[in-house]
Amino acid sequence: MSTGSSSSASPSVSLRVFVEPQQGGTYDDQLAVARAAEDLGYEAFFRSDHYLKMGGVTGMPGPTDAWLTLAGLARETSTIRLGTLLTSVTFRHPGPLAISMAQVDQMSGGRLDIGLGAGWYQDEHTAYGIPFPPLGERFDLLEDTLGALEQFWTTPAGETVTFEGKRLKMTDSPALPKPTQQRPPVIVGGHGKKRTPALAARFADEFNVPFADLETVAGQYRRVDDACAERGRAPEEIVRSAALVLCCGKDEAQIARRADAIGREVDELRTNGAAGTPAEVVDKIGQYAEVGARRIYLQVLDMSDLDHLELVASEVARQL
Repeated sequence: MSTGSSSSASPSVSLRVFVEPQQGGTYDDQLAVARAAEDLGYEAFFRSDHYLKMGGVTGMPGPTDAWLTLAGLARETSTIRLGTLLTSVTFRHPGPLAISMAQVDQMSGGRLDIGLGAGWYQDEHTAYGIPFPPLGERFDLLEDTLGALEQFWTTPAGETVTFEGKRLKMTDSPALPKPTQQRPPVIVGGHGKKRTPALAARFADEFNVPFADLETVAGQYRRVDDACAERGRAPEEIVRSAALVLCCGKDEAQIARRADAIGREVDELRTNGAAGTPAEVVDKIGQYAEVGARRIYLQVLDMSDLDHLELVASEVARQL
């Protein structure tokens, strides 16, 4: 599904569905959203990779594992792309994570996008006994993981990989299995002003700025441009994306009901998200397109409301 601003000169923007199951959502809930998104023509279904709820929700029945979920969805969908926004490199050792990623890509027939980040939510690490090193060390591990994946994917079958980074060492790894895609698209994202753009310029196919205003998003995109220039890489090789919470309704009553269902205020959502009438959502997406976004991840917090997805697929797309 492609969209853009109301201006005919604006570039197209693809829409992806993004859910937060740690806030409360079973595998079946996610499957229903993924299948609906596929049937309605959305480009991708993404989920967060978290183990602990945030805010005032109950989080019941508890977290689901992102990569187990994607493996199941890979077999129960057929065309929609799948991924995480973002997997924290603190959660899983890079070697076994590479195996999981390759297997999910195989299981999906080559529909996986790989989103990786340094991690930030200390409480979930404490709750599940996961080490949470200082920020600099987490970025070192992110850099090492991205570098190791590159070697895993480019090393011919039958040859081994020996890798030594700042925090990670692998010796004589068979670098197997290989993903179906020769190189799954890699997403790097966040608000960091130095290492994040630098890692994107070095490794990423897509750079994502989540839940930020236009000025912040534009500033991060410029930093990626600058980092690409330093590496001699063409900035247009990296797709720019953003994530926005979704709250769209046919009228004010429906907008208010959907805002209430996710515990948010309508005015706040209109300011910070893709919220309001379909026409308002079209306009907000167009504003992000004007600063360079080519993909928008629509954060769907109420996974039981599949009519919400249908409204955006029909009314928003039709207006564009």
